[in-house]
Amino acid sequence: MKLYIKQKVFSWKDRFTVWDEQGRERYYAEGELFSWGKKLRLTDADGNETAYIEQEVLRWRPRFHVFIGGEEVAEIVKYGFLHPSYAIEGPGWTAEGSFLEHYYTVTEANDRIVAEIHKQWMTWGDCYEIDVYDDRDELLALTTVLVIDCVMAMQSNN
Repeated sequence: MKLYIKQKVFSWKDRFTVWDEQGRERYYAEGELFSWGKKLRLTDADGNETAYIEQEVLRWRPRFHVFIGGEEVAEIVKYGFLHPSYAIEGPGWTAEGSFLEHYYTVTEANDRIVAEIHKQWMTWGDCYEIDVYDDRDELLALTTVLVIDCVMAMQSNN
């Protein structure tokens, strides 16, 4: 299954819309305007909260906690610089890619590819295409992309 993420450009806070292959709006992500660290709420098309992402501040490496259904399901930690990687603790995933190429592969410990993430070049606002290979992984793969985008935005602001 493919998902497409587009960031709203003219907004005081982070806002993203997520579409499926048929062009239907599936999710919305919105950040908090005044918060200590990044915080994003992901809702479905009906406005029901599906996930919550919160940055752990004052850490050497960027670290984010992902909550689904009120329970923490993953902790995402960034490693590396030119070839960044992310440990997605909880499901035992890793995301590895190229900052310059804007391409990431999310894999399980057994090398099964969970998702592939492609950032679109030369777009107004950040745009991503995500290939998720198992529908059960959709929500966590989507939150992983949002965390990667947060880290990239923080690095470009520094």
